[in-house]
Amino acid sequence: MHQIESSDLRIQVNSIGMELSSIHSKNSNQEYLWQGNPDYWAGQAPVLFPIVGALKKGQMTYRGITYSLEKHGLVRNSLKPKLIASGKNFLRFALSWDEESLIAYPFKFRLEIEFLLDRKTLQVKHHISNEGEDFMLYSIGGHPAFNCPLHSDEKYEDYYLEFPEDETDATCMIEPNGLIGLGSIPMLNQSKTIPLHSHLFDDDALVFKNLISRKVALVSQKRGPILAVEYQDFNYLGIWAKPSAPFVCIEPWLGIADSVDTNQNFEEKEGLLKLAPGESDQKNYSITILE
Repeated sequence: MHQIESSDLRIQVNSIGMELSSIHSKNSNQEYLWQGNPDYWAGQAPVLFPIVGALKKGQMTYRGITYSLEKHGLVRNSLKPKLIASGKNFLRFALSWDEESLIAYPFKFRLEIEFLLDRKTLQVKHHISNEGEDFMLYSIGGHPAFNCPLHSDEKYEDYYLEFPEDETDATCMIEPNGLIGLGSIPMLNQSKTIPLHSHLFDDDALVFKNLISRKVALVSQKRGPILAVEYQDFNYLGIWAKPSAPFVCIEPWLGIADSVDTNQNFEEKEGLLKLAPGESDQKNYSITILE
């Protein structure tokens, strides 16, 4: 476990999976990040790479070869990331391809993730590089879970998510196998808010493809805005929790799970990004504590 701090917050990151593990207020002693109670969900903020969500039957094909890749990809729970740089307010980790990764994902990648803390804002920076000799296809996403409710005098229904813009969008239907169904469910109709309740995620995550906003806040009816996630570089947004669990995940994505009708050809998968040989890209999101 590695730690950085500012005047306001103390952040911890686990080198296993390069996973954010704590967002702790030095002033109020409040912990904002879900602490991974396995009775509900043992994760905290897994990194999703090189896919977001599940592949159909856990497999994809690329240039006639079939590869097996677990839900959310290679990074989650990996023991291989290394801390490569650190300071009082930043940590930088790296994970690179190896012969084992090529069995599951046929591209020579390097993924560096930097956690940079400035007062009450944590920036999470993903630097993706193609070290191969061919175009590289990938997705990247975040999965941070936040404690909700935060205080003993509150309940889950006291909270809501708020966008800065009026939104009209539907959430994708998700099948029991985790794939994206063929229909959609209306969710936002010229509205800025999604009220939280214990049955909101009975049918899995809310998945939005067409939001105008690139920021969403977690708000308490009793205490006001708690935190905000800003995701200018990400086109999709997932919202999820285990049903009746005391947390909510706010997930910026570049990519999405397979559709039920996919042909499993990786080159045709929705939401993939492409890097030329030797090319790099950076995708960032931030978490700001508003209390």
